[in-house]
Amino acid sequence: MNASHTDTALESFDADWQEWHAAHERQRAHPHGFLAVTHLHWLGSDAARLDGAPGAWSVEGDVVRVVLEPGDSLQQDGRELNTPSGATLEFGPIEERGGINLVSGETLIEVAKRGGEYIVRPRHPENPLLQAYQGTPAYSPDAAYAVRGTFVPFEAPRPTTVGAAVEGIQHVYEAPGEIRFKLAGQELALTAFNGHAPGSLSVLFTDQTSGSTTYAANRSLSVVPAADGSVVLDFNRAVNLPCAYTDLATCPLPPAENRLPVSVEAGEKIPYERQDQQ
Repeated sequence: MNASHTDTALESFDADWQEWHAAHERQRAHPHGFLAVTHLHWLGSDAARLDGAPGAWSVEGDVVRVVLEPGDSLQQDGRELNTPSGATLEFGPIEERGGINLVSGETLIEVAKRGGEYIVRPRHPENPLLQAYQGTPAYSPDAAYAVRGTFVPFEAPRPTTVGAAVEGIQHVYEAPGEIRFKLAGQELALTAFNGHAPGSLSVLFTDQTSGSTTYAANRSLSVVPAADGSVVLDFNRAVNLPCAYTDLATCPLPPAENRLPVSVEAGEKIPYERQDQQ
C-alpha cells in the first residue's frame, strides 16, 4: 500500500472512531441513562419507602410488591397503575441482569435483579452527576491497537463467577470460549462472555494502564467473531462501565485471567469526575 492509500485508510479509521465515540457519549448522557441514577435500593421482605420512588416496596421470592397511596403516580408503558384509592402492585419474576422500567413524573424507576437480589434505581434527568458530566477522555485512535485474533470455543460453555463493583454480590456469566491474540509481542488470551447483541461477545479486562490512565476496576470491549472464528479486537473502542462514574452501579469485575500483562494505551480513560480519586 502506498503512502497516500495509507494516509487515506488512517483518516477513515480516525473518522469512524470519532463518529462511534460521539454516539457512545450521547448514549451515556441520555436523560435516563446511568448518570441519572439518584439512589440504589436493595429490596427486602419488609415494606419500606424509598428515596426517589413513590410507594412502599418489598420483595418475597421473585415477587416485587409496591403499595401506592392515593396521589402516588406510577406508570408502565404509558398506563397509569394507581387508582384514586391507592393500589398494591406486583412485578416479577425478573431474570438475572434483567429489569423493567416504571415512570413517576420525570423519574424513571428501574426495577432489576442483580447478583440474585432485587434492586430499585430511580433515574432523574436533573441528577447532579448527569448535569455536571463533562464527557469521557480517551486515547487518540491508533490502528496498532486494532488487533486480529481468533475466537476458540470451549468444549462446553463455562459458567464463570466474577466479583462486582458492589461488595457482597457476585455475577455468574456464561463463557463460550476465549479470544487468542498477540499484542506488544506477547501471545495473550481473554475469556469472552456472551454479548447483548446476537452473535456478539463481551470482554471485560484490565491492563497495565488500569489505575493510572484508565479506570482501575475494568473496561469492556464488544467483539463479533466471523464464521471462521476470526475477530478484530479494536481496543480503541474499549469503554468504561457505569461503576467508573457512580457508586450506584453493580458492574461485574473481569475474571482473573483477563488481567493483561501489557499496557493497552487505547480506548476510554478515567472519567474526569474520578481522576482525583485514583
